Amino acid sequence: MQETASDITGREFLAFTLGAEEYGIDILKVQEIRGYETVTRIANAPAFIKGVINLRGIIIPVVDMRIKFNLGEPVYDQFTVVIILNIGGRVVGMVVDSVSDVTTLMPEQLKPAPDMGNAFSHEYMIGLGTIDERMLILVDIDRLMASEEMGLSDVEVSA
Repeated sequence: MQETASDITGREFLAFTLGAEEYGIDILKVQEIRGYETVTRIANAPAFIKGVINLRGIIIPVVDMRIKFNLGEPVYDQFTVVIILNIGGRVVGMVVDSVSDVTTLMPEQLKPAPDMGNAFSHEYMIGLGTIDERMLILVDIDRLMASEEMGLSDVEVSA
């Protein structure tokens, strides 16, 4: 079942950047935030799967969201981070440009998701969160990571 803007009222979101845009994911899906480190490449993996890292004895796949969403050539610097997600019991790393803060969104701050074309599939958006002059694109991270195109087939969407 896809989440809607009314399902997320009063929930906290971790805000992160990809290129010039700010996104938000449910903070309850975030296990930890780490600085970017070199990953071990996996042969024949899609370009957006950077590889795997060893996280305290657990081998986890790392997805570069800038490559996934065709946001230009990724640059890895001191701000680049890996958000470690726990989705349906599966741990996955997600590379983003930076993280900014955790914010709570109330009903009046939520807008329905517009169709974003090919850049970002509408089915992975919950809606838009507005905070003063900022706008967060709220991502249904469960649905995105469980999608067939991600190739992480054993990730399950929680209902």
